[in-house]
Amino acid sequence: MIESRGLTKIYQVGGTKIRAVDGLDLKIAKGEFLSIMGPSGSGKTTLLHLIGCLDTPTSGSIFIEGNETTSLPPSALTRIRREKIGFVFQEFNLLPVLNARENVELPLRYLKVPSRERRRRAMEALEKVGLGGRADNRPSQLSGGEQQRVAIARALVTNPALVLADEPTGELDTYNTCLIIELMRDLNRETGQTFAIVTHDPMVAEYTRRIISLRDGKIASDAPGPSREPLCEEEGAT
Repeated sequence: MIESRGLTKIYQVGGTKIRAVDGLDLKIAKGEFLSIMGPSGSGKTTLLHLIGCLDTPTSGSIFIEGNETTSLPPSALTRIRREKIGFVFQEFNLLPVLNARENVELPLRYLKVPSRERRRRAMEALEKVGLGGRADNRPSQLSGGEQQRVAIARALVTNPALVLADEPTGELDTYNTCLIIELMRDLNRETGQTFAIVTHDPMVAEYTRRIISLRDGKIASDAPGPSREPLCEEEGAT
């Protein structure tokens, strides 16, 4: 599904060169549910951006479904992002003037999908994340957990092979964190889509089936995760 070979990203900050990702070799198989951990500055987000074609490496190669992406022109990278990759970020990035369904439809607009089909697919994605009944609500009318569910539906609406999530629970409390990870895990099992989740939260990592730890832009460890079953209880519940 995903492979990197000698992947390196160097940033120039003043007179200093910073190796955010340093000669990294990595393989991610189709259908994996994994987390990427590491201290601040370890290269987690940079790696996700490189895999997701949001940034280009200084050297090395990235392959998505067997096709090398590092030498492709910007137009081809844009097409890959729109058709093969779904993104979920810590900030929900929902447009406040649009309702939930309209926010989910946005990626399909870029792909010039007809309006009736856009609506059908957006509603289907909202049903998957348990928000079919909130399609007409604007972000201000939704809780933080619900807004992140809308963001996940938006990531899924193009039926991408790969979902990249950068600290998707960073703005949520423990209960909603559990619900979001449970949702992602269920979607992974049902659809076979590959999920790679950047997180600083050990609880989130414990729910994944593989944990990759980065340090100084390199893989410090790569091991099976506990793959715990989420048990989500609201605070004060008995």
